[in-house]
Amino acid sequence: MHDQPLILFLPCPAGVEPWLEEEVRRLCPAAPLQPRRGGIALKGDLDAVMRLNLHSRLAQRVLIELAHDEYRHEDDIYALAGQVDWTAWITPQQTLRVDTTAQRSPLKSLNFATLRVKDAVCDQLREATGARPSVDTRHPDLPLQLHLGEQFATLYVDSSGEPLFKRGWREDKGDAPLKETLAAAMLAAAGWRGTPETGGALVDPCCGSGTIAIEAAQIACGIAPGLLRRFAFERLRPFQDQRARWQQLKDEARRAQHAPAVPIFASDVAFRMVDFARRNAERAGVAHCIQFNGGDALERPAPALPDGLPGTLMLNPPYGERIEVRGKAASGRGPAERHPAEFDQRSAEDDFFPRLAAHWKRAYTQNPAGWTAWLLCPEMKLPGKMRLKESRRIPMWNGPIECRLFRFDLVAGSARKPAATDAG
Repeated sequence: MHDQPLILFLPCPAGVEPWLEEEVRRLCPAAPLQPRRGGIALKGDLDAVMRLNLHSRLAQRVLIELAHDEYRHEDDIYALAGQVDWTAWITPQQTLRVDTTAQRSPLKSLNFATLRVKDAVCDQLREATGARPSVDTRHPDLPLQLHLGEQFATLYVDSSGEPLFKRGWREDKGDAPLKETLAAAMLAAAGWRGTPETGGALVDPCCGSGTIAIEAAQIACGIAPGLLRRFAFERLRPFQDQRARWQQLKDEARRAQHAPAVPIFASDVAFRMVDFARRNAERAGVAHCIQFNGGDALERPAPALPDGLPGTLMLNPPYGERIEVRGKAASGRGPAERHPAEFDQRSAEDDFFPRLAAHWKRAYTQNPAGWTAWLLCPEMKLPGKMRLKESRRIPMWNGPIECRLFRFDLVAGSARKPAATDAG
């Protein structure tokens, strides 16, 4: 295994592939890459597995391909798993779990396919050692993923264990927390890298539990996203003689940390969420470089920036499927809208976004170096509602919700009449 290159696959949400490819090229510059729908495949070694788990902000997991073959029924799945030397991965005293996904699979029962993989692992180890491993569905030593296509089946070791969006710092959560990997994808799509030349200062006026601001601060400080957590590969046999190298990679990552070159600001209408965000930032090691405030996004003034420094607004505002609009937009302006029982969520959204754009035009068009706003929303006609013309719209998924990441360049006179041509 040490001599042969491993086939790795890093899954990501649809639409994030170009930025994940760029990230992987930066982390593993010599590795041959193959962009695929829903992720990036590459050839690498054990070192690459450890490096990608430690440093990738955009991948959901780092999967190691063990077997890939045609199949027609469940016995083929047993034979597929039997191709692998499982004694090279775990001992009988360790545990495993198998998760199965399928796309147009001819098999009638995915549970039975999962069982056949488990049987193949356990049978082989019992034959080789006289004992068999047990199943642990919560914290397995060997997490396996079986993917069934229409004709081919692929079996992977999940070297990450828990998904990579679990960075290890978010303990305080709001009602609809943004995944850390999606926040990182928004920043990557915006080209924000924490320098005056790549986006400048960052402001999130709807910060919730602080995900965007904390991801941004870690980028600005050069903090590896995986430093605070453990990974499944640390318990697997191929990595046991890599412990010194793993420690070296973590030490190098710690030495690479530095002070931020740009200021970062975060605020929320709910003071409880600001407290959550501040505590999360403390655990993430970046509380010192984020200025937290309470306050309504429709009223907070733009922060004063050093001369010549541009700014980026980055926000995942409240929307109906995710969380209620709060603050000034929710209070309404007519007598009938003052009663919560009569409050209509859609009318609040229709009110919130135009008023947000009007506030931006008043507060964010005075900086000579310019402000750019990036807003994630499922409303495809959002620019028309805001009376702003977007300069980009990038498809992104917030879990099951199809969204667009809209870019608005905030310059004096940026308001416009709604255009009938805004299309999703």
